Amino acid sequence: MPVAVGRLWCMAPTIMMNSPLDIHRLQGTADLLPAESFRWTQAEQVIRGTMLRFGFGEIRFPVLEPTELFARGTGASTDIVQKEMYTLTDRGGRSLTLRPEGTPSVVRAYLEENLGSQRPVWKLFYLGPMFRAERPQKGRYRQFHQFGAEMIGAASPESDVELIALGHTILRDLGMNAVRLHLNSIGSPDARRAHNEKLLAFLEQPDVFQKIDEDCRRRVQTNPLRVFDCKNEECVRILRHAPTIDQFLTAEDQEHFARVRHGLETLGIAYDLDPRMVRGLDYYTRTTFEFKTNLLGAQDTVCGGGRYDLLVETFGGPATPAVGFASGIERILAAVGESDVAPVALPRLDVFVCGLGDNARGLTAAILSRLRGLGLSADTDFLGRGLKAQMKEANRLAARLALIVGDDEIARGRFALRQMDGGGQSEIPADPSQWDKGLFVGVNA
Repeated sequence: MPVAVGRLWCMAPTIMMNSPLDIHRLQGTADLLPAESFRWTQAEQVIRGTMLRFGFGEIRFPVLEPTELFARGTGASTDIVQKEMYTLTDRGGRSLTLRPEGTPSVVRAYLEENLGSQRPVWKLFYLGPMFRAERPQKGRYRQFHQFGAEMIGAASPESDVELIALGHTILRDLGMNAVRLHLNSIGSPDARRAHNEKLLAFLEQPDVFQKIDEDCRRRVQTNPLRVFDCKNEECVRILRHAPTIDQFLTAEDQEHFARVRHGLETLGIAYDLDPRMVRGLDYYTRTTFEFKTNLLGAQDTVCGGGRYDLLVETFGGPATPAVGFASGIERILAAVGESDVAPVALPRLDVFVCGLGDNARGLTAAILSRLRGLGLSADTDFLGRGLKAQMKEANRLAARLALIVGDDEIARGRFALRQMDGGGQSEIPADPSQWDKGLFVGVNA
């Protein structure tokens, strides 16, 4: 029969119950099954724990934002805005975008919630999915997950050091030992204007302009500094001869950068100076940094960020200094998987309840409730199988203990508690109200 859809009418599809479902997940996305999902949960716990130790509070913001937020904040000339955003028009004709990064949303919330009037410095972190229409490859997905940290309101070089130290600590806590910090300063607007003039003159030379690729030619017209983001080998070779920003830093820029380097050296965080590293976003000023690994091929950056003292003002707020970073969880877990870190296993089930007979199966729900109320993980068989099959299921779930509940045990008022590793067995009262956690914890834990 016809089905109403808005103002349209269509025929309801006929579903063939035995026909195969020819629907697949979108390219560049992933399903996380329980073992992998648990690995993610552990990583997220490490991230949140370290953020809290550094005094950062979690902020959660919408997945959908006005497109203008990213066009203005991320930069109209960036690859993200020009080629990679998932943008739609809603019923009211508004242009909306699935968030491709987190910093513009944090700054928007900072202004919208009037946080600057509440205290001078905010330390915020976020964790969640982002979306970019990129070509999928190892370490790069269309739906990916980032965590990031932002310190808004602090202009000191020490705040740069704090953010870099935070990123360094999180990567280390996650098992990322094969990383190296790359560090640069892209200076103040005055330094960039002077550099931009010389860089533009270099790029517009006929023997240079004709050899760089189409993307770099476009960047020459929109934001010349970003040609240093190019990964094309021929462009990289040509740009080795281009003037770099370090030649144009003001005295204030140089002093700021020197104090950042001194702070990192004091903490024992090694770094490589990289005068061609500019990051892929328009809002950076002065300090920029990336943590790189040799475990992921071309997608070697696992964490990156820098100072963005002009972004709050770009959104119409008062002049407000800020510094932050973002990191991709998929890349980190892929790199850790390539290292010598032991793989993460699912946590063991505490108790598997083997119900034998109709009377026993009628009690299992109450038994499970009591065990879970004691803070134990517990499960049972839902297929009415025999003891042998249920014990095999307990082994598959890596249960520490099997609680055998049969009609005979009910009649005797005692349940059998079997240790799955050592094979030992004891008895406990059949009345769950008499149980405490000590009956089950500490036995082959």
